[in-house]
Amino acid sequence: MKTYQLEILSNIQVSERYWHMTLNSENIEEPIVPGQFFNIKCGEDELPFLRRPFSIYRINQEEKTIEFLYLVKGAGTVNLTKFKADDQLDVLGPLGIGFRLEEDWDSILLLARGVGIATLAALAQEAAAKNVKCVAILSARSNNDLLAAETLQGFGATVIKVTEEEGTSGVENVQRLVEELIVEHGVKAAFTCGSMRLSRLLQKITFKENIPAQIALEEHMGCAMGVCYACVCNIRESHGIKSVRVCIEGPVFDLEKVVLT
Repeated sequence: MKTYQLEILSNIQVSERYWHMTLNSENIEEPIVPGQFFNIKCGEDELPFLRRPFSIYRINQEEKTIEFLYLVKGAGTVNLTKFKADDQLDVLGPLGIGFRLEEDWDSILLLARGVGIATLAALAQEAAAKNVKCVAILSARSNNDLLAAETLQGFGATVIKVTEEEGTSGVENVQRLVEELIVEHGVKAAFTCGSMRLSRLLQKITFKENIPAQIALEEHMGCAMGVCYACVCNIRESHGIKSVRVCIEGPVFDLEKVVLT
């Protein structure tokens, strides 16, 4: 892992609660994998003292850019909105273990809620590049929060939207959709991020259907380098339950192994 000073190409508000940032990534030496994250310094002030982790929203290899779609909800992200084009941003990364796409997975399902949708967007991008069919169920409070839907559709994904606003995001309805789509699209693997409720649902369904699944966990982090143990989660191993660090052993895990609380 390395620290980089990256040029901000744009940083714009795209809805009431979300901003979109594009960085020049030509100086990044390591390959970037969907599901990985960057730990970003969100300002020069004492607060926030710690960096903030941001999942990669989109990777453009040709133009040498990376993008982040972020929810403004605390001191760090409020500070991040103050950065302008041509400013330099201090980033550490890419960090963590990303998603895996096996060669025989010719059709995948994505299930995401809220800002977790942004985490799965880069995976949909990779799936398109590998001619893997992708169907996505995106859940949010309202349609205004489904900002990545058009991005996924641009990658060729079939997108189903469910929202609290329309009364379609309940577990029963999502379960029906997942089960129908697995059959209809011949889904070979599933991926999720953004909701423990939906992750538990997908864990149950994929276990029953014997379909491999992966989850990108969202946790508060201190150092993001495995030292502070602030982002520990529990996974099931053959010998019992084991505590692991989301920033190092994750953030992507096999869904069947994760103990979801």
